[in-house]
Amino acid sequence: MFQWFSHLCRSYLLALVATLCLLPIQAHAASYVSVKGATVNVRAQPSTRAAVQWQLDRGYPLRVLQKKGKWLQVADYEATLGWLFAPLTSTTPHRIVTAPKARLRAGPGTRHRILTTLQQGEILRTLETRKGWALVRIASGTQGWIARSLTWGW
Repeated sequence: MFQWFSHLCRSYLLALVATLCLLPIQAHAASYVSVKGATVNVRAQPSTRAAVQWQLDRGYPLRVLQKKGKWLQVADYEATLGWLFAPLTSTTPHRIVTAPKARLRAGPGTRHRILTTLQQGEILRTLETRKGWALVRIASGTQGWIARSLTWGW
């Protein structure tokens, strides 16, 4: 009797473990958006009547902290908080240069030719990421690779 009960318990335990392994795992990845409009206002509260804290240009990447109706509470790369009207945002990935200067290269690595030097605050359209590098397009249309550690965004 004990052997039968032990076998039954083991079978149920294995079935439970197998079921848990098959359940979808939801990653808690940070949610990002980019500014869609030419210039948009970031406000102190989720209302068009709230004070404008600052303005951002097209492509500027932001991390979404919470959603309230059609408003998003966002943070920039310096962790400055504000509210942005969601229809003025896009899910097109962008990055911003956070280092004082960053080299845009012909390939993903420091041995590749330098195409140009970028300045802090430049907005880049992310095309691909590979290990510690991102393939980006700059405002002039030039495409190249930049070390991800010199940027913020996605």
